[in-house]
Amino acid sequence: MTSASLILDPAFTVAPVRRRTFGTFVEHMGRCVYTGIHEPGHPTADEDGFRKDVLELTRELGVSLVRYPGGNFVSGYRWEDGVGPREDRPRRLELAWHSIETNQFGLDEFMRWCAKAEVEPMMAINLGTRGVQEALDLQEYTNHPGGTALSDLRGQHGAASPYGIKVWCLGNEMDGPWQIGHKTASEYGRLAAETARAMRMVEPGLELVACGSSSSAMPTFGSWEREVLRECYDLVDHISCHAYYGDDKGDPASFLASAVDMDRFIDSVVASADHVGAELKSSKRIDISFDEWNVWYGDRSRRTDGPADAWEVAPRRIEDEYNLTDAVVVGNLLISLLRHSDRVAVACLAQLANVIAPIRTEPDGPAWRQPTFHPFAITSRLAAGQVLRVETTSPLVATDKFGEVPAVDAVATYDEGKLAVFGVNRSLNTPIELTVDLTRTGVTGVQEALTMSGEDRLAVNSATHPDRVVPHPNDTVKLRDGKLTLTLPAISWTALSLS
Repeated sequence: MTSASLILDPAFTVAPVRRRTFGTFVEHMGRCVYTGIHEPGHPTADEDGFRKDVLELTRELGVSLVRYPGGNFVSGYRWEDGVGPREDRPRRLELAWHSIETNQFGLDEFMRWCAKAEVEPMMAINLGTRGVQEALDLQEYTNHPGGTALSDLRGQHGAASPYGIKVWCLGNEMDGPWQIGHKTASEYGRLAAETARAMRMVEPGLELVACGSSSSAMPTFGSWEREVLRECYDLVDHISCHAYYGDDKGDPASFLASAVDMDRFIDSVVASADHVGAELKSSKRIDISFDEWNVWYGDRSRRTDGPADAWEVAPRRIEDEYNLTDAVVVGNLLISLLRHSDRVAVACLAQLANVIAPIRTEPDGPAWRQPTFHPFAITSRLAAGQVLRVETTSPLVATDKFGEVPAVDAVATYDEGKLAVFGVNRSLNTPIELTVDLTRTGVTGVQEALTMSGEDRLAVNSATHPDRVVPHPNDTVKLRDGKLTLTLPAISWTALSLS
C-alpha cells in the first residue's frame, strides 16, 4: 500500500461555500419533466401532478437551485405556451430534441414545484428565436407585482404574488451550430448586452449569466469568451461553462482524472474574463456559472426509443445508467467546483431526473437513486462554512489524456469547529493510506466516515436493486494526537465529518 497526506489549516481559506454550487437542471428533454418530476396519475402524484417520490429524493439530494427550461430546448421555446388553462395549451414540434411538447408542464407549474422542492429557480431566456421584447415580457410576467397586462395575467393564473426570480441565463450554448438561432460571438454578445440592459431598467439587481463556450473543445473557446464579454462585461455577473465527461474510449485512468480538465477549464475562463476586465479597466469581477456538468456516455446514449423520424411525447433520451466509477468521478468534479468557490458562483448538475440524472424513475413505477446521487447528496449535506486550501502530497498515476496526475485529490470545508473532508483515490488498483494533519484545526472526534468503493467498478443500481451501490462506513479511520489516518480503496470517493 502506498501513502498520501493532507495538511489543513482553518486560517488558509479559498472562499465561503456557495450553496448554489449544489444546483441541478430541469429541461424539457426526454423524460426529465414528463414521467420524471411530473406524472399525474402516478400513485405518489400530488394535486399538481408532481411525483412526491421524486420531490422527496430532490430534497434528500440537497439541491439548492434548479435551472429551467433548458438547455437546447429553450432556444425555440415560447414561454406563454406553458401558462394558463392546460386544456388551452398548444402542442408544438420541439426541434432541439425531436419530440412533441404538450406544454402541460410550464412556468407556473415549475414555480410551484420549486416551492415544494424548496429550491431557488434559475430561469433561462430564449435568445435563439426570440430577443429583447420576449425577455421583458417573461420578466414582467414572473417578477412585476401587478397592475400591468402580464403581471395581472399571472394573477389570473393563480399566482397573485410575483415569483421574484433573481438569476437569469441569457440564452443557452449560442456558440453551438446545433443551437436554434446559433450566433457568432459578436452577434450574441450584442444581443446579450441589449437584453441585459433592458432587464436592468426594470430590476437593476438581477443576476445575469452570459453564455460561455459549450465546452473547452469548441474551436472558438477562449475567443468566444473574449468577444462576448467585450460587448456585455459591465451588464452581466457570470459567464457560463458546460462540461461533460465519459469513458467512451475505454480509458478509465483518464476518465477518473476528469477533474483535471475541469480545473483547467475553470482557470482558463477566469483568465479570459479577467483579461477583458483589465482591457476595459473595470473594477468589476465576472464569476462563473458552471450550469451544466456531469458524466455523459455519448456512445451508449439512445437518442430515441422509436423510429428516428418519429415525433413523440417524452421519448426516452440519454438515460445513462451510472456505475460506481461514474460516482467517483462525480464526487471528484464536486471537489473541483468547491476548490474554485472563489470564482464558481453557480453550478448545475445536468439533469435532475432520468436524463443523465442522479434520479431515475419508471412511468407508474418506482424512483431510485443512481450511484452518482450519493456523493452529491453527502457533499451538499456536509460542506459548510469556508472552503480550505488543502496541501496534498500524493503518489502519481499515469493517464493517456492528462499525463501523470495525483492519485489523491481532496478538498475540505470548515465551519465553527466542524470540518468536512472530501477525497478520491483515482488509482485503478492500488489502495492508499491517507494521513490528514489536523493539528491546526482543533478537531478531536470523527462524526462520520463514508466511502464509495467496491470490487466491481461497473456496478449499477436499478429499479429491482436500488441499493447495490451505496456509501459504506469506512472502518479504517483512526484519530490520534491530531493525526487522522484511513485507507482509501482503489477507485473510491470518501467523505469525512469531524468536529
